Amino acid sequence: MCSKEKKTVVHITTVHHPLDPRIYYKQCQSLQRAGYDVTLLAPDAEKVIPSSIVNIKSINRRNNRLLRIGISTLEAYWKARKLKADIYQIHDPELLPVAWLLKKKSNVVIYDIHEDYETAMMEREYLPKPVRRFCAKAYRLVERLFSRKLELCLAEKYYREKYPNGKCILNYPLVNEKLVHHNRTDKPIEDKLLYTGNVRVDRGAFHHAKLPLVDENISVHLIGQCPGNLAEQMEHLAGEAKDRLHMEGVDRYVPKTVIDECYVKHSWLAGIALFPPSDHFKKKELTKFFEYMSAGIPILCSDFPAWKAFVEKHRCGMAVNPEDEQEIKAAIDYLRNNEQEALKMGENGRRAVLETLNWEVEEQKLVEWYDTLWRKNEKTS
Repeated sequence: MCSKEKKTVVHITTVHHPLDPRIYYKQCQSLQRAGYDVTLLAPDAEKVIPSSIVNIKSINRRNNRLLRIGISTLEAYWKARKLKADIYQIHDPELLPVAWLLKKKSNVVIYDIHEDYETAMMEREYLPKPVRRFCAKAYRLVERLFSRKLELCLAEKYYREKYPNGKCILNYPLVNEKLVHHNRTDKPIEDKLLYTGNVRVDRGAFHHAKLPLVDENISVHLIGQCPGNLAEQMEHLAGEAKDRLHMEGVDRYVPKTVIDECYVKHSWLAGIALFPPSDHFKKKELTKFFEYMSAGIPILCSDFPAWKAFVEKHRCGMAVNPEDEQEIKAAIDYLRNNEQEALKMGENGRRAVLETLNWEVEEQKLVEWYDTLWRKNEKTS
């Protein structure tokens, strides 16, 4: 643990919501409880979080991307600099120049890599491929330039392939007591499939929309923000079965509390993640996996090697070819016709979350890493 004299820490984001689980609920609160004096600098944070164990300071919210990158970044730098923190941690790529400017011999600056931004840029289909390739290479170059003196915090294990010197503080979930104590055996499993999170094409929107056509008894429930034009396309794909395609979150944000209620609202057959092949997602351990597991819901996901290995290791679901409707139908039939096995998969997942795949384990790693970084910096500064 840190010394009796509190060391000051500032977490900075211009992109994420102030209540972002990884930033606020996990890292900021964990470090505050561990004895650090933590400040969160985020868009409109003082309005969103009127009281907290963490110090809260606002950056003005700017919805225009160019204004955010230009003006919000400058505002974040000046406000962060005035705080004269011992440790700074940034959470957005656009803040790399800020991190570079904040870095002194007397402090530690951390870049928290939430996403594989390089492959994410290659997934932006609204841009021509040459432009995507240029943006990805330019980002990698800028990142290398500005992060040379920074410590790297990695949210996913596979990021070590790109950042061998990074520290893995994995984005495992806080244990949700309501979910883990939810009893799935008190009523029969229903012919309902659940998807939670933002609804996008690269996150399987079209594959999920066609599921009511794959099985005439299945209803599909998508709980998360979905653009209206995409919702219309999905309903068109579902055709005559669109009455069994339910979307909560068309053109609006769905709060985490609402999503949590949905996990226990029905006795779901499976939680789904039938994503199309993608370099960006194929190695990620999706947050929704852990939430499905916490609620005791079997996972039905794409058979990317990493995903298949994950569900097989924890015996918590089934991986199928997202392009093969017969294989998907067979998996649905198996879960439906083998209720005890489906319940067992759900319980296996819940047990894995309670024992190892949770934030409590990562919290200890985070605090120990911070303590080590600070002691090392004190010796060299």
